[in-house]
Amino acid sequence: MKGTLVVLGQHNGRAAAARMVDGQLDDLLIDADDDRPAPGAVFRAVADRPIKGQGGMFLRLGDGLTGWHRNAKGMAPGDILLVQVTGHAEPGKAVPVTDRVLFKSRYCIVTPGAPGLNVARSLTDDAERDRLLEIAHDTLPERGDHGVILRSACDGVDADALIDDLLATWGLAQQVLGDAGTTPERLLDGPDAQTLAWREWEGTDVSDDWDIVADQVEALRSPAVQAGPATFYIEPTRALTAVDVNTPEGGAGGLKANIALARILPRQLRLRGIGGQIVLDLAPMPKKDRKGFESALRAAFRSDPIETSLIGWTPLGHFELTRRRERRPTEDLL
Repeated sequence: MKGTLVVLGQHNGRAAAARMVDGQLDDLLIDADDDRPAPGAVFRAVADRPIKGQGGMFLRLGDGLTGWHRNAKGMAPGDILLVQVTGHAEPGKAVPVTDRVLFKSRYCIVTPGAPGLNVARSLTDDAERDRLLEIAHDTLPERGDHGVILRSACDGVDADALIDDLLATWGLAQQVLGDAGTTPERLLDGPDAQTLAWREWEGTDVSDDWDIVADQVEALRSPAVQAGPATFYIEPTRALTAVDVNTPEGGAGGLKANIALARILPRQLRLRGIGGQIVLDLAPMPKKDRKGFESALRAAFRSDPIETSLIGWTPLGHFELTRRRERRPTEDLL
């Protein structure tokens, strides 16, 4: 199976979406079975109490939820503000939020408080950029203090489809921003799995045959990943995720196994919904080969959509990285 295929279906009665690239599972989204807010949800929040020395503030979100705002400069207890969920919280921890609320759809992003009309930098054709800007300006001539970013998915899109998307996203933003309540409340849910897939994934080939991906989804229950003679074990713990590289090959085989890990690690972390601290226990290799491994790892993460920071080497020879917790662990969802 060549090319990209988006598969829509259900897992245990919950909406799910999978992206296949050349027959291989490349991304996976499954709705949770509880009411914990997903990234993108918007709340009317009330500032509760600051944390001295950290510059953050706990917020009351309603629904019995507590939010955590990392930058509370100029904020005082009792202040009312709109916030958006930025990631998944671990059980027992506050929900991470930001007051930089964005309204994102397939073709556009509405940016409250950041005026302007812009096109994604990845669209480099001047004629196409001018066409898209003209459509957006004619559709939303009066934007006030709010801005619009036209996303890369706009490239070549039909004008009517873009207009419909702009009007719908702008209308939703105005509805939420016009809220005049004073108590903590959830104003907008985050997108479900299939909506998020439509918004973020490229590709027009769509199937509703979940059996296509069922076996590869089930394989994610195992910590083991086979790549040639090497086996990788990806095992989350309470504090961090450990990735162990095992290979029967010695000498140059260690570097070969580590490079293989670098190439598949972003996809495996994405599929497994893993974020936070990640420690790589690599196969033995000479220190002179470390730069080559780092280059391969950096190149692999360059196209991954989830923010990941490569921290570096520990005294024991492990490699550390941190990754934004944008998703619930797939193990929990399965």
